[in-house]
Amino acid sequence: MSITTHEELRLIALAEFARAGYAGTSLQRIAEIAGMSKSSVLYHFASKEALLEAAVGPAIDLMSDILDSISDTELTDSRRAAFVSDFVDFLLRHRLEISTFLSQGPSLVDVPVIDRANALVERLADYFFRAAPTVEARLRFGIALGGSAYILGSQPGTEHKTEIPDDEIRAALITILTELLAPVPVRPPTSLE
Repeated sequence: MSITTHEELRLIALAEFARAGYAGTSLQRIAEIAGMSKSSVLYHFASKEALLEAAVGPAIDLMSDILDSISDTELTDSRRAAFVSDFVDFLLRHRLEISTFLSQGPSLVDVPVIDRANALVERLADYFFRAAPTVEARLRFGIALGGSAYILGSQPGTEHKTEIPDDEIRAALITILTELLAPVPVRPPTSLE
């Protein structure tokens, strides 16, 4: 199955944004890799910002859908398990998008697609903040979700990618996240007396 020119440009841009950064990637560079002219790239995407939207926007939409599946309900064991599985699959499938967001999000202020991603991260944090009864539980959520995103997003290219197959990484992450996100019994405060 061949991919469309639009999809090919999106994939090239995504790889280049993850490798060289948004600011370090020119439309000319994307055109050269695709074997076409810059004007041909501009025919498909009106600007580099539109290409960034096409590159990372679908992942943001998918993560929003995953969060929608739990946000209006109590975080039961089965919902937590489904979320963990969906979240791990998302991380494995969208490493380049995560890498682009993590490494460049802070420098892309007022770029609409990055603003959407930041709002989604805030929404995710807010949900788990409300679902966690203690500071310890909140920290566990943050470490679990942020740490797993960072680990997978910091290895976007094959030159840094671990030799561990994705199915092994998936199984390990599901186990670890399930343990970290399990409800923590609320302990009574200790007395200093």
